[in-house]
Amino acid sequence: MVKVLLTGGSGFIAAHIVDILLQHGFHTVVTVRSDEKGKRIIEAHPNVPKEKLSYVIVKDVAKDGAFDDAVKSNPPFDYVLHTASPFHFNVQDPVKDFLDPAIKGTTGILRAIKEYAPTVKRVVITSSFAAIVNGKQHPKVYSEKEWNPVTWEDAMDHSQVYRGSKTFAEKAAWTFVEKEKPNFDIATINPPLVFGPIVHYLNSLESLNTSNQRLRNLIQGQMKEKIAPTGNFLWVDVRDVALAHVRAIEVPEAGRERFFVVAGFFSNKELADIVRETHPKLESKLPPADSPSDFPENIYEIDNNKSQKILGLKYRPLKQTVSDTIDSLLAVGA
Repeated sequence: MVKVLLTGGSGFIAAHIVDILLQHGFHTVVTVRSDEKGKRIIEAHPNVPKEKLSYVIVKDVAKDGAFDDAVKSNPPFDYVLHTASPFHFNVQDPVKDFLDPAIKGTTGILRAIKEYAPTVKRVVITSSFAAIVNGKQHPKVYSEKEWNPVTWEDAMDHSQVYRGSKTFAEKAAWTFVEKEKPNFDIATINPPLVFGPIVHYLNSLESLNTSNQRLRNLIQGQMKEKIAPTGNFLWVDVRDVALAHVRAIEVPEAGRERFFVVAGFFSNKELADIVRETHPKLESKLPPADSPSDFPENIYEIDNNKSQKILGLKYRPLKQTVSDTIDSLLAVGA
């Protein structure tokens, strides 16, 4: 029996990871912030025996010792997938509200595992393209080799604080392993915008992940007059990101590696065109078919070879992802 702790179990990516872990035969324990969320996850898997899926409550991932009890288990854990990130709506102090919690949440769980869960062989951490991207000077090709050059000072700017938090948290994880030399190794998963079907028992139209909000806005007519700027032109399907996390514990060679998990490029105009094709009934909500695209003429390249070679990922096409996502949004009343 191989046992896995999955933090942030009610998150968008984590909800898909739960399904893959169970399909692959792992005994799974998820951390959640409340009893209510934990019960919803259990109820959504009625055919899974209770020893195969359970939950523990971690109310605040940034608190000192937050994970100390969660990582203690009998039988003990073999792997940890850390997707949890600090949760709040109101950033007033970038350090107190965002940077400290992101960094402490990551180093806190690594410290707890080192101290109380010596059987853990690998920890897989959800990082982000935010820790790779260089907004000031894009390289010719983006791959795992790139790091966001954001400084602590840059991160005091509210528009930079999210990218800063992801960059500093991931760097803190690599530094921890280097200095503390624990029994486990780590791998990080770095996706850009994550589209894909929502998990109905956890999500409402109000609680969507940021990437899917643009698809909701599109089919609710919020871009009918004018397509919003695309911003970041890279995307990936949530099911591919979830599989990447699980493959990163199954494949020995994935240890000590960073994975840029990215399917390709898109623009908001392309999203609108796909919805028009796959869901013609939504035509009246969409921007005109001849709306211009803001996709740049010269854009950087991407290199996702490592994720394909080591993790064996085969990325879903954008059309399938968008169509499946729209179906799932319509099912909850979009």
